[in-house]
Amino acid sequence: MCRECQTEFEPQATHVCDVCFGPLEVRYDYAELERTVSRESIEAGPNSIWRYRPLLPLAEGDEPITLGEGMTPLVQARTLGEAIGVPNLYLKNDTMNPTNSFKDRVVSVAVSWAKANGFDTMACASTGNLANSVAAYSARAGMRCFVFIPANLEAAKVLATSVFAPNVVAVEGNYDEVNRLCSELADNYHWAFANINVRPFYAEGSKTLTYETAEQLGWRLPDEIVIPIASGCQFVKHNKAVQELIELELVEGGKYPRLTGAQALNCSPVATAFKEGTTHIRPVKPDTIAKSLAIGNPSDGKYVVNIANGTGGVVESVTEAEIVEAIELLARTEGIFAETAGGVTVGTVKKLAEAGRWKKGETVAAYITGHGFKTIDVIPDLERHRRTIKPSVRSFEEAFPDV
Repeated sequence: MCRECQTEFEPQATHVCDVCFGPLEVRYDYAELERTVSRESIEAGPNSIWRYRPLLPLAEGDEPITLGEGMTPLVQARTLGEAIGVPNLYLKNDTMNPTNSFKDRVVSVAVSWAKANGFDTMACASTGNLANSVAAYSARAGMRCFVFIPANLEAAKVLATSVFAPNVVAVEGNYDEVNRLCSELADNYHWAFANINVRPFYAEGSKTLTYETAEQLGWRLPDEIVIPIASGCQFVKHNKAVQELIELELVEGGKYPRLTGAQALNCSPVATAFKEGTTHIRPVKPDTIAKSLAIGNPSDGKYVVNIANGTGGVVESVTEAEIVEAIELLARTEGIFAETAGGVTVGTVKKLAEAGRWKKGETVAAYITGHGFKTIDVIPDLERHRRTIKPSVRSFEEAFPDV
């Protein structure tokens, strides 16, 4: 169904309404779901995103393509929370997914739908994590794979993708140019482009992050959720997940959380629009170390602004220095090594906490969407923690006189 004009379509590999060009959404029979879905039925399911299968767009009888994605830890960040003044801070640690990023959730759904609907080739436009995941899940599904990436992508992400032997296509341009090329190719080839022609199905996998957060909090929703923003797609889907949890009476209380977005200042068109009080998103040229969020023309930007405003959330941005500082802060306080997107999220939480955003006792959940090994080059001067000594007690004590 079209998000804008409500025109309905049969399930097919398309993501744009041919009436008004609005984005397409998957619709469910919520009356039937109210009858059949319960906390007990979910908890009896597999220890993966597929415990929420009735709320995902895979037909009955079709086999999920899975690597065990989802059900990642929800960490109560006591040390970090104390350091920044948010005692009830929880971190959804999606670095623990099979390819170490949130993208495994959406890709499992996309590849499952594509395989079940007769596609033999998966493809995507990616800033890195999606390419990594599409390559892995295509291998699992026995499908041919093409991943299109900006030519200046982090080497660790290219290596982590290439090991699965996809066709890696490095494009001389930024993500928006890569995405534009893939949109043209999707018209010419009968391939399933995860984030283009099968995007309505792919995007539904995002919801599982919020389902799990509520389940792991004892079927409660936090007071606020802080979400990194690239295209804005997952932000929109977390809002849909909240609506579904409340409508199906799966959560206690039914209080709607505030949804807050986080961007890197050097690629922050959504944060800029929010602060200017408009839903008009002015495209920018990304120039940030947070490459996984470096989308200068975010497709769902206006919806993010509307949702943030409608739920009482905000959209904030942080500097490059604040991103790196937040990565190191998270690592030394909670033992979680996040990539730059995680630095954006934690940096935003810290910035909002310092501004006095949260009342005592409020619960805040923040989504950490990718592992730091993917962007290790952004951390400067790691040698400062190293001491080289001779194999003697005296040498050790000279190096560490304060021990």
